[in-house]
Amino acid sequence: MDTTNLKARDVMHAGAECVKEDASLQDAARMMRDLDVGCVPICGTDERLKGLITDRDIMLYCCAEGHDAATTKAGELSGELYWCDADADVTDVLDMMERHQIRRIPVIDTADGHKLCGMITEADLARNVTDRQIAEFVEKVYATA
Repeated sequence: MDTTNLKARDVMHAGAECVKEDASLQDAARMMRDLDVGCVPICGTDERLKGLITDRDIMLYCCAEGHDAATTKAGELSGELYWCDADADVTDVLDMMERHQIRRIPVIDTADGHKLCGMITEADLARNVTDRQIAEFVEKVYATA
């Protein structure tokens, strides 16, 4: 498999749906269930990416802490945000994901008004990069300190 000149837009799955930052975590969880995904991007009223929330975030930082998922807002859980440009080289995207030990990354089309255009997940990588690249990704992302 030749990954030369492969861009983020070639690897991503398009059509990522956002949960609004003022939506409840219960709404975010329902969205994940309905879409059969483990995370959703968080978008603000300006339609720009504000964060990313995972099912694990909801469990660890809401439920386990005794917060009410019906009243806690999605925007309250957004932490450090990493994203890549749709035209970024896939090796640069892999490097960023490995460096920050992240398993999913939103893809932004900066040429189209900084809009969310897709997501790259481990499954997308497994289908589109070499065995050596995916092995290195797994080693670095799942490495324990």
